[in-house]
Amino acid sequence: MQINRNNSLDPISISNWRWSYFLDLTIKKFSSFEHSPYPIKNDFLFRESFFGSNSNPKKVILETWGLKTKKIRQARCACLQAGDITSIMNLVISPLYDYDLPFFGADFVTLPKGHLIALDLQPVLKDDMVHTQYFLGKLKSIHTNWQSRLPSGGDIPLEARKYFSPAFLWSRIPSGTEGDKLINQIIKPAFNDYLNFFMDLVANASRNSPERSSMLLNGQKKYMQYRAEKDPAKGMLSGFFGNMWTESYINNILFDLQ
Repeated sequence: MQINRNNSLDPISISNWRWSYFLDLTIKKFSSFEHSPYPIKNDFLFRESFFGSNSNPKKVILETWGLKTKKIRQARCACLQAGDITSIMNLVISPLYDYDLPFFGADFVTLPKGHLIALDLQPVLKDDMVHTQYFLGKLKSIHTNWQSRLPSGGDIPLEARKYFSPAFLWSRIPSGTEGDKLINQIIKPAFNDYLNFFMDLVANASRNSPERSSMLLNGQKKYMQYRAEKDPAKGMLSGFFGNMWTESYINNILFDLQ
Protein backbone atom coordinates (compact mmCIF):
# COMPACT_ATOMS: atom_id res chain seq x y z
CA MET A 1 0.00 0.00 0.00
CA GLN A 2 1.41 3.37 -1.05
CA ILE A 3 1.63 5.88 1.79
CA ASN A 4 1.14 9.56 0.96
CA ARG A 5 3.80 11.70 2.60
CA ASN A 6 3.64 15.23 1.26
CA ASN A 7 6.80 16.59 2.86
CA SER A 8 9.69 15.44 5.01
CA LEU A 9 8.02 16.49 8.28
CA ASP A 10 5.05 14.17 7.78
CA PRO A 11 5.08 11.34 10.34
CA ILE A 12 6.90 8.09 9.65
CA SER A 13 4.29 5.40 9.07
CA ILE A 14 6.28 2.15 9.50
CA SER A 15 4.20 0.39 12.15
CA ASN A 16 6.81 -2.12 13.37
CA TRP A 17 9.92 0.02 13.02
CA ARG A 18 12.23 -0.74 15.95
CA TRP A 19 13.77 2.72 16.48
CA SER A 20 10.74 5.03 16.55
CA TYR A 21 11.45 6.17 20.13
CA PHE A 22 14.68 7.85 19.04
CA LEU A 23 13.22 9.74 16.09
CA ASP A 24 10.23 10.81 18.19
CA LEU A 25 12.62 12.20 20.80
CA THR A 26 14.59 14.06 18.12
CA ILE A 27 11.42 15.60 16.72
CA LYS A 28 10.40 16.68 20.22
CA LYS A 29 13.77 18.36 20.80
CA PHE A 30 13.41 20.35 17.57
CA SER A 31 9.89 21.48 18.46
CA SER A 32 11.29 24.44 20.41
CA PHE A 33 13.23 25.66 17.35
CA GLU A 34 11.64 27.40 14.39
CA HIS A 35 11.94 24.85 11.60
CA SER A 36 10.64 23.87 8.18
CA PRO A 37 10.64 20.70 6.05
CA TYR A 38 13.90 19.81 4.37
CA PRO A 39 13.24 19.61 0.60
CA ILE A 40 13.06 15.94 -0.35
CA LYS A 41 11.44 14.66 -3.54
CA ASN A 42 8.43 12.38 -3.15
CA ASP A 43 10.31 9.40 -4.56
CA PHE A 44 12.62 9.53 -1.54
CA LEU A 45 10.02 10.30 1.12
CA PHE A 46 8.56 6.80 0.79
CA ARG A 47 9.88 3.75 -1.04
CA GLU A 48 8.52 0.22 -0.99
CA SER A 49 9.81 -3.01 -2.47
CA PHE A 50 9.77 -6.77 -1.92
CA PHE A 51 12.48 -9.38 -1.45
CA GLY A 52 12.70 -13.11 -0.86
CA SER A 53 11.07 -15.91 -2.82
CA ASN A 54 8.05 -15.53 -5.08
CA SER A 55 6.13 -17.88 -2.85
CA ASN A 56 6.97 -15.95 0.32
CA PRO A 57 7.80 -12.33 -0.53
CA LYS A 58 8.75 -9.96 2.28
CA LYS A 59 8.16 -6.23 2.25
CA VAL A 60 10.83 -3.56 2.70
CA ILE A 61 9.84 0.04 3.43
CA LEU A 62 12.12 3.08 3.52
CA GLU A 63 10.86 6.47 4.68
CA THR A 64 12.85 9.67 5.10
CA TRP A 65 12.16 12.42 7.63
CA GLY A 66 13.91 15.79 7.52
CA LEU A 67 13.94 19.43 8.59
CA LYS A 68 16.07 22.57 8.61
CA THR A 69 16.49 25.55 10.95
CA LYS A 70 18.48 28.76 10.82
CA LYS A 71 21.51 26.94 12.30
CA ILE A 72 20.89 23.40 11.02
CA ARG A 73 21.37 22.92 7.28
CA GLN A 74 19.82 19.47 7.34
CA ALA A 75 18.50 17.09 9.98
CA ARG A 76 17.37 13.88 8.35
CA CYS A 77 16.57 10.32 9.29
CA ALA A 78 16.45 7.30 6.99
CA CYS A 79 14.05 4.73 8.46
CA LEU A 80 14.07 1.22 7.02
CA GLN A 81 12.19 -1.94 7.89
CA ALA A 82 12.83 -5.14 5.92
CA GLY A 83 10.63 -8.07 6.88
CA ASP A 84 10.12 -8.74 10.58
CA ILE A 85 13.76 -8.51 11.69
CA THR A 86 15.92 -5.93 9.91
CA SER A 87 15.29 -2.42 11.23
CA ILE A 88 17.57 0.57 10.61
CA MET A 89 17.77 4.19 11.72
CA ASN A 90 20.37 6.44 10.10
CA LEU A 91 20.10 9.89 11.69
CA VAL A 92 22.47 12.73 10.81
CA ILE A 93 22.12 16.36 11.88
CA SER A 94 24.31 18.66 9.80
CA PRO A 95 24.89 22.22 11.04
CA LEU A 96 25.20 25.19 8.76
CA TYR A 97 28.87 25.83 8.13
CA ASP A 98 28.44 29.37 9.48
CA TYR A 99 28.56 27.84 12.98
CA ASP A 100 31.36 25.97 14.77
CA LEU A 101 29.28 22.89 15.45
CA PRO A 102 29.92 19.15 15.04
CA PHE A 103 27.68 16.71 13.23
CA PHE A 104 25.27 14.63 15.30
CA GLY A 105 25.17 11.05 14.08
CA ALA A 106 23.27 7.95 15.20
CA ASP A 107 23.25 4.64 13.33
CA PHE A 108 21.11 1.97 14.99
CA VAL A 109 20.77 -1.32 13.13
CA THR A 110 18.80 -4.44 14.05
CA LEU A 111 19.86 -7.63 12.25
CA PRO A 112 18.95 -11.27 12.92
CA LYS A 113 22.00 -11.76 15.19
CA GLY A 114 21.68 -8.56 17.21
CA HIS A 115 21.95 -4.77 17.17
CA LEU A 116 24.70 -2.39 16.05
CA ILE A 117 24.83 0.90 17.93
CA ALA A 118 26.86 3.92 16.76
CA LEU A 119 26.41 7.34 18.37
CA ASP A 120 28.66 10.39 18.17
CA LEU A 121 29.12 14.11 17.79
CA GLN A 122 31.51 14.04 14.86
CA PRO A 123 33.95 16.95 14.51
CA VAL A 124 34.00 18.83 11.23
CA LEU A 125 37.65 19.81 11.84
CA LYS A 126 38.99 17.15 14.19
CA ASP A 127 42.49 18.62 14.63
CA ASP A 128 41.27 22.19 15.07
CA MET A 129 41.23 23.16 18.75
CA VAL A 130 39.03 26.17 18.09
CA HIS A 131 36.41 23.78 16.76
CA THR A 132 36.69 20.98 19.32
CA GLN A 133 37.35 22.88 22.56
CA TYR A 134 33.68 23.72 23.01
CA PHE A 135 32.40 20.18 23.16
CA LEU A 136 34.97 17.37 23.41
CA GLY A 137 35.63 17.65 27.15
CA LYS A 138 32.03 17.26 28.25
CA LEU A 139 31.28 14.79 25.47
CA LYS A 140 34.05 12.49 26.72
CA SER A 141 32.51 12.42 30.18
CA ILE A 142 29.11 11.53 28.71
CA HIS A 143 30.74 8.79 26.64
CA THR A 144 32.64 7.32 29.59
CA ASN A 145 29.45 7.09 31.62
CA TRP A 146 27.63 4.97 29.03
CA GLN A 147 30.30 3.10 27.04
CA SER A 148 31.52 1.38 30.21
CA ARG A 149 28.12 -0.30 30.54
CA LEU A 150 28.05 -1.67 27.00
CA PRO A 151 29.95 -4.37 25.12
CA SER A 152 32.45 -3.06 22.57
CA GLY A 153 31.55 -2.81 18.93
CA GLY A 154 35.01 -3.99 17.87
CA ASP A 155 37.76 -2.31 15.91
CA ILE A 156 36.99 0.82 13.89
CA PRO A 157 38.49 0.87 10.35
CA LEU A 158 41.61 3.05 10.28
CA GLU A 159 40.35 5.33 7.48
CA ALA A 160 37.11 5.96 9.39
CA ARG A 161 38.73 7.00 12.66
CA LYS A 162 39.49 10.55 11.53
CA TYR A 163 35.77 11.18 11.12
CA PHE A 164 34.78 10.07 14.64
CA SER A 165 35.36 11.84 17.95
CA PRO A 166 37.17 10.23 20.92
CA ALA A 167 33.68 9.96 22.44
CA PHE A 168 32.29 7.64 19.75
CA LEU A 169 29.80 5.28 21.42
CA TRP A 170 30.09 1.97 19.55
CA SER A 171 28.56 -1.34 20.58
CA ARG A 172 27.26 -4.67 19.36
CA ILE A 173 24.50 -5.94 21.60
CA PRO A 174 22.58 -9.22 21.45
CA SER A 175 19.03 -9.66 20.31
CA GLY A 176 16.28 -10.87 22.60
CA THR A 177 15.62 -9.93 26.21
CA GLU A 178 19.21 -8.94 27.02
CA GLY A 179 19.40 -6.57 24.06
CA ASP A 180 16.02 -5.06 24.84
CA LYS A 181 17.19 -4.36 28.40
CA LEU A 182 20.36 -2.64 27.18
CA ILE A 183 18.41 -0.52 24.71
CA ASN A 184 15.91 0.60 27.34
CA GLN A 185 18.34 1.13 30.22
CA ILE A 186 21.51 2.31 28.44
CA ILE A 187 20.95 3.30 24.81
CA LYS A 188 17.88 5.44 25.39
CA PRO A 189 19.39 7.62 28.15
CA ALA A 190 22.75 7.75 26.34
CA PHE A 191 21.05 8.99 23.18
CA ASN A 192 19.17 11.56 25.23
CA ASP A 193 22.42 12.81 26.80
CA TYR A 194 24.21 13.11 23.45
CA LEU A 195 21.24 14.81 21.81
CA ASN A 196 20.61 17.22 24.70
CA PHE A 197 24.24 18.26 24.68
CA PHE A 198 24.18 18.78 20.92
CA MET A 199 21.02 20.87 21.08
CA ASP A 200 22.58 23.03 23.80
CA LEU A 201 25.56 23.62 21.52
CA VAL A 202 23.22 24.64 18.71
CA ALA A 203 21.24 27.02 20.90
CA ASN A 204 24.41 28.79 22.09
CA ALA A 205 26.32 28.86 18.78
CA SER A 206 27.30 32.22 17.28
CA ARG A 207 27.90 32.97 13.63
CA ASN A 208 31.49 32.68 12.37
CA SER A 209 33.53 34.99 10.19
CA PRO A 210 33.40 34.28 6.43
CA GLU A 211 36.97 32.91 6.57
CA ARG A 212 36.09 30.50 9.35
CA SER A 213 32.90 29.44 7.59
CA SER A 214 34.91 28.60 4.46
CA MET A 215 37.13 26.25 6.48
CA LEU A 216 34.10 24.54 8.02
CA LEU A 217 32.42 24.17 4.63
CA ASN A 218 35.48 22.37 3.27
CA GLY A 219 35.51 20.10 6.31
CA GLN A 220 31.83 19.30 5.93
CA LYS A 221 32.26 18.48 2.25
CA LYS A 222 35.10 16.06 3.00
CA TYR A 223 32.94 14.32 5.61
CA MET A 224 29.97 14.07 3.26
CA GLN A 225 32.08 12.77 0.40
CA TYR A 226 33.58 10.10 2.63
CA ARG A 227 30.18 9.02 3.96
CA ALA A 228 28.70 8.84 0.47
CA GLU A 229 31.61 6.80 -0.90
CA LYS A 230 31.82 4.39 2.05
CA ASP A 231 28.17 4.05 3.04
CA PRO A 232 27.89 0.45 4.30
CA ALA A 233 24.20 0.32 3.40
CA LYS A 234 24.80 0.94 -0.31
CA GLY A 235 24.82 -2.74 -1.25
CA MET A 236 21.70 -3.52 0.75
CA LEU A 237 19.78 -0.52 -0.62
CA SER A 238 20.83 -1.36 -4.19
CA GLY A 239 19.52 -4.89 -3.70
CA PHE A 240 16.17 -3.58 -2.51
CA PHE A 241 15.68 -0.52 -4.73
CA GLY A 242 18.18 -0.71 -7.61
CA ASN A 243 21.55 0.94 -8.24
CA MET A 244 20.38 4.17 -9.88
CA TRP A 245 17.83 5.02 -7.21
CA THR A 246 20.29 4.17 -4.42
CA GLU A 247 23.10 6.31 -5.87
CA SER A 248 20.72 9.24 -6.18
CA TYR A 249 19.38 8.73 -2.65
CA ILE A 250 22.84 8.60 -1.10
CA ASN A 251 24.31 11.54 -3.02
CA ASN A 252 21.27 13.82 -3.25
CA ILE A 253 19.54 13.17 0.09
CA LEU A 254 21.65 11.41 2.72
CA PHE A 255 24.99 13.12 2.02
CA ASP A 256 24.05 15.95 -0.30
CA LEU A 257 26.76 18.53 0.48
CA GLN A 258 29.56 17.50 -1.90
